[in-house]
Amino acid sequence: MGKFKFLETGIEGLYVIEPTVFGDDRGYFMETYNEEFAPYIKHLDGTPCEFVQDNQSRSKRGVLRGLHFQTKNPQGKLVRVLEGEVYDVAVDLRRASPTFGKSYGVLLSDENKRQFYVPEGFAHGFIVTSEYATFAYKCTRLYDPSGEGGLLWSDPALGIEWPEVGEVLLSEKDKKHPTLENLNFAF
Repeated sequence: MGKFKFLETGIEGLYVIEPTVFGDDRGYFMETYNEEFAPYIKHLDGTPCEFVQDNQSRSKRGVLRGLHFQTKNPQGKLVRVLEGEVYDVAVDLRRASPTFGKSYGVLLSDENKRQFYVPEGFAHGFIVTSEYATFAYKCTRLYDPSGEGGLLWSDPALGIEWPEVGEVLLSEKDKKHPTLENLNFAF
């Protein structure tokens, strides 16, 4: 029996994942990753891949990180929230995709225990909707700062309905990303 439900999003390769959670009055147990993921985790060229790097961040309410991607060594990401809640978004930047430029967002929290698989070829970001959030993710390639790229989080062409959180807190770099129309890159 599978431990995960891979829910389709309408964008090829992009999945919301619901784990099987075993709980009682002591707490809970769940697997967060196993070989069931193998058919879903692929490089842009379709070849199978593995996760090679784990990352974790903690952010306060209103922090928006993204929308990020790597032009060199693009990363697929399996993301989840360990504490708190975020609204997580992926934007398809695969030039040949019928959903190029489309976005999909999902609420991830320590309560719903959902995960989000964002394949290579997507921009990714999230905004913290709780007081604080601890965010963890696995990557299919190592971080490569020489290929860093970004997309403007507030670009109306993306149709992202970010939740109201009060003041949105951005890094200086994230304030300066181009819109989809002005992006000089696609996978």
